[in-house]
Amino acid sequence: MAEKRKIKPGLKMALDFGPLLVFFLAFVKLKGHTFTILGTDYSGFVVATAIFVPVLVASMAVLWALTGHLAPMQIATLILVVVFGGLSIWFNDPRFFKTKPTLIYLIFAGLLGFGLARGKPWLQLVMEDAIPMRHEGWMILTKRLTVLFLGLAVANEVIWRNFSDQTWVNFKTFGLTILMFGFFMAQAPLFQRYALPKEGEEPPET
Repeated sequence: MAEKRKIKPGLKMALDFGPLLVFFLAFVKLKGHTFTILGTDYSGFVVATAIFVPVLVASMAVLWALTGHLAPMQIATLILVVVFGGLSIWFNDPRFFKTKPTLIYLIFAGLLGFGLARGKPWLQLVMEDAIPMRHEGWMILTKRLTVLFLGLAVANEVIWRNFSDQTWVNFKTFGLTILMFGFFMAQAPLFQRYALPKEGEEPPET
């Protein structure tokens, strides 16, 4: 197994969120325009998608080269972006790319829910280095995150089916990111309550 190496937080954030920002800027620049390529007309949305996919692949490749590691969620996201982004480009249909977040969140919710049914909070395997907690805490966090993923899947379907492309792009770029950050910030009491005791300390009362 490749050794996991740490990189500067700013660089990691740029690699994680940079491709999404590129997609947003490309869409804003290209929306409303039609591009004829090899005799086929493509909307600005599809062209922005065609820009986003290789940028994300390159970003994840750099992240893997620097750290020797990609999280399971990053790998799943990368695969689905390539598949559904590719389908949108191949069939010249933005709907494939718009449904990608729905599928991602349903997969995550399903995996976490399956683990919960077996009494195994699989989220702990991914995040235990960043958030050291007792088993009980991981079970609660996993249940809450499963519900959040289901809610985000529903929200994505509602927005892309009923609102403009710009609204959906804003939601994908900023809304989903803000909701995820807000969710984890709101879990601070849970992290504190179930934190693993430091050496020589007694566990906190529950």
